[in-house]
Amino acid sequence: MNIVEWVAAALGLVNIVLVARRSLWNYPFGIAMVTLYFFVFFEAKLYSDSLLQIFFLLINLYGWWNWVRSEKRDDGGIAVEHLDQRARLHWLIGTAVASVAWGMAMARFTDAAAPFIDAAIAGMSVTAQLLQSQRKVESWILLIAVDALATGLFWSRGLIATSILYAIFFAIALWGLVAWRRTMERASA
Repeated sequence: MNIVEWVAAALGLVNIVLVARRSLWNYPFGIAMVTLYFFVFFEAKLYSDSLLQIFFLLINLYGWWNWVRSEKRDDGGIAVEHLDQRARLHWLIGTAVASVAWGMAMARFTDAAAPFIDAAIAGMSVTAQLLQSQRKVESWILLIAVDALATGLFWSRGLIATSILYAIFFAIALWGLVAWRRTMERASA
């Protein structure tokens, strides 16, 4: 097993728990995790996921900045909200189109191991991270789908620690969705 992968997985676990708790401290852990995962995924020939880590680095910096400026709840966590119907549709269509286009490019121009599944994971991850940086509850729904797909893909590529991490992420994403929805219910009561 690659020690870098295990360290990245441990950092990722801390990161996602802190996100679910709506803590600003998730960002330092997220930045360290994505930096290490760039190299892990590149070595595994999961190029979409490798390139995605560069995006995640930038979105973590943006998210940290945005969350610092956001309204805080009485419990100390960040305020969260829903997308409206129209925004949901736009994000869904945009994510699907980008994922298919990226998968076609990876299939045609690289030796990617699983170009379309990898691209779908990448596309949904980008959208989820953007939405999470904006504190949107729907980010968790996408992360649940990403975690389910990624668990199998990473296992098939021999990234056992990462596969286990994404299985745990799946459970935490379910918890995050419920927790963020409860926060919204309490805020509107």
